[in-house]
Amino acid sequence: MTDTLVADASLGTVSKGWEAHQAIGEIYRDHYRSLVRLAAFLVQDVTTAEEVVQDAFVAMPGAWRRLRDSDKALSYLRQSVVNKSRSVLRHRTVVDRNAPKAPPDMPSAEHGAFASLEREAVVSALRQLPTRQREALVLRFYGDLSEAQVATAMGISKGAVKSHTARAITAMRVILEFGS
Repeated sequence: MTDTLVADASLGTVSKGWEAHQAIGEIYRDHYRSLVRLAAFLVQDVTTAEEVVQDAFVAMPGAWRRLRDSDKALSYLRQSVVNKSRSVLRHRTVVDRNAPKAPPDMPSAEHGAFASLEREAVVSALRQLPTRQREALVLRFYGDLSEAQVATAMGISKGAVKSHTARAITAMRVILEFGS
């Protein structure tokens, strides 16, 4: 293999490519860790930082031909690492912005059972109220009607609605607390 390189080196083309790979290998050996540290500070993730640096090194042979001064290869790599880190951060921002919303927490079965028991207790307590109190309470709080609307619906005065509602709330509290 050495003979082939020497023979091809006289042509001048393979020699430059070989020199580029050797130079990139030396830069890798001498500066890989510092480039990973740089990327890690930027992307705040060592694994991603290693990928960024690796991508910069993989692209380096193609860029080597464009470098006017091969001594600036390390500067080029640093800038490439910074640019690739910025791309990673932009990508994260877009992904985070467009991430699907998490479904709302589903209540546990225990929560559902307690809610069902509470509903049953309230319905049972409502059934124990006198008709006018039950109607006033249901229209006011479950129907979400104003006192004036309840009065119109029941055909009574607003004062009577207040009275029936207050008595119903007191009775409900007693029934629910003491289980009459």
